Amino acid sequence: GIVFNDVYAASKFAVEGFCESLAVQLLQFNVFVSMVEPGPVNTDFELKLMEEVSRSEFPGTDPATVRYFKDVYLPASHEIFTTLGQSPTAVAEAIVNVIGARRPAFRTQTNRLYTPLVALKYADPSGDLSVRTYYRLLFDYGTLFHLSMG
Repeated sequence: GIVFNDVYAASKFAVEGFCESLAVQLLQFNVFVSMVEPGPVNTDFELKLMEEVSRSEFPGTDPATVRYFKDVYLPASHEIFTTLGQSPTAVAEAIVNVIGARRPAFRTQTNRLYTPLVALKYADPSGDLSVRTYYRLLFDYGTLFHLSMG
């Protein structure tokens, strides 16, 4: 999960747990459950949402949180979508491949640029490595991160 995406992340974790349970339950019937995990996808929806949110006032929210959201999170989020985002077509092609597979993998990541980030979750059982790395990518590295991925 990423800061300011808590509800979204919770819904994705719930879907993942649901799919894992179904995968085990349905395997005896030769039914294969597969999750497609695209990460950020560049769409007009995302662009319009970012523009709208950047102009929002957020009444009732404390000034420090609004400043953190607008001055730190939104630029970092835009940078991640610009650097790591993929096209809807690329995601659709991956979905078609999963649907057409005789025995699809349980987990299909459509964006190879995310593989190292996902691997961090499994490299450190405590979770500290992935949390600190996500934080640094979002808030410490900025332009350096963008240049290294480009």
